[in-house]
Amino acid sequence: MPAKRHSLRKDELKELEAEVSGKFHLLMPLGKNIEAIELEDGDKIILKEGKEILAKIDGELVPTLTSVNSAQLKRVVVDMGAVPHVANGANVMAPGVVSADEVRAGDTVAVVDERHGKPIAVGLALMDGQQVKGTKGQAVKNIHHVGDDIWRFLQERIK
Repeated sequence: MPAKRHSLRKDELKELEAEVSGKFHLLMPLGKNIEAIELEDGDKIILKEGKEILAKIDGELVPTLTSVNSAQLKRVVVDMGAVPHVANGANVMAPGVVSADEVRAGDTVAVVDERHGKPIAVGLALMDGQQVKGTKGQAVKNIHHVGDDIWRFLQERIK
């Protein structure tokens, strides 16, 4: 996957910091050594001092799976039956959610498996965590998941 890498200009950095501060606690302030890798499909990976911290996927800014802990995202825990579906890019369905404490519709969340607590996806909550129990339908829109293009690109980069 061909990619172009460049340092962010001051205006790009200011815009990014405004968006990040409104959504996450992620490594604020971002600082100076911020770069972007633009992928062929238009998605971007944001790096801080050479380490990936954010991805802009279809216009949605989310932490990468490797940076969800530093972003302090709220977590949605799914049962092991949901894991292969979510890892293939499916949205999280309410019956597969084990817990989603303090999650509000519209929050960017980390989706983790119930056995290991490992992040398998980052998504957008479509309903409040308290609403999920005993309901049907989509609970989280899957934006970035294990095995997607961004994840594969980052795995290749690490090798």
